[in-house]
Amino acid sequence: MFGRSMLKAANSTSTDTVMATDGTRLFCRDWGTGKPVVFVHSWAAHSDMWQYQMADLTARGLRCVSFDRRGHGRSGQPDGGYDCDTLADDLAAVIETHDLHDVTLVGHSMGSCEIVRYLTRHGAGRVAGAALVAPVTPFLLKTVDNPHGIDGAMFEALRGMWSRDFPKWVADNTAPFFTPKTSPEMMRWGADMLLQCPLKVAIDCQRAFTTTDFRTELREIEVPVLVIHGDADASAPIDLTGRPTAALLPSATFELYEGAPHGLFVTHMDRLNDDLYDFALGLSGWR
Repeated sequence: MFGRSMLKAANSTSTDTVMATDGTRLFCRDWGTGKPVVFVHSWAAHSDMWQYQMADLTARGLRCVSFDRRGHGRSGQPDGGYDCDTLADDLAAVIETHDLHDVTLVGHSMGSCEIVRYLTRHGAGRVAGAALVAPVTPFLLKTVDNPHGIDGAMFEALRGMWSRDFPKWVADNTAPFFTPKTSPEMMRWGADMLLQCPLKVAIDCQRAFTTTDFRTELREIEVPVLVIHGDADASAPIDLTGRPTAALLPSATFELYEGAPHGLFVTHMDRLNDDLYDFALGLSGWR
């Protein structure tokens, strides 16, 4: 009886399900009203990782939409579809189902890959700009024309390690993801999200983003892009990821967070929230 916009006006906080083109259910949150911001979470996590950004930005008058990537969190867990094209199509389904326009896209780590592929595959007609937070673009794999990348054998060895004892790897790498000042409870919360991800999904997604070359695509993106990266990022070293990503984008602003690790959405949440808020409002003169 009621359209989505009427329901949204009546209830400013809601959860729903979006159907991907192959029928996979995608769990979504749609909070607040105003200029829309769509959050894409990092590898092996789910949309709860953005709760400190969503709580802050909705309180400031923005509409925040987040979703669990297929295979993650409360979304469906199909056998396949973990390639960058399908994941970008899932993001398109979320945006189109919610009929969002003038969107600010925000992605962390692997989420940056889905945003880049969405913009080159679906266009920027609904997008005002994008924020790539600790991205893993432009290209991680070592090749003849990418000599500073990581040897593919190292990625294969890592996936082999996960196949034997993924929880131990998560435990060993939790502390470097944060800072010494991060509470044990917060670190445990972050680690628990990764442990909820099915092993096959984690492996398939990691293979997809580590072997995909986004260098040409980044040059094609014309909307404003804010690239945020910490110089203490052990998961995605800034000189391999953040700096070359910004250098390839035609309209990029690069923000260096000194001392920030990969988990800066927690460790530097106040600064990140302010930067995302200013960026989103500045894109369309909403101030």
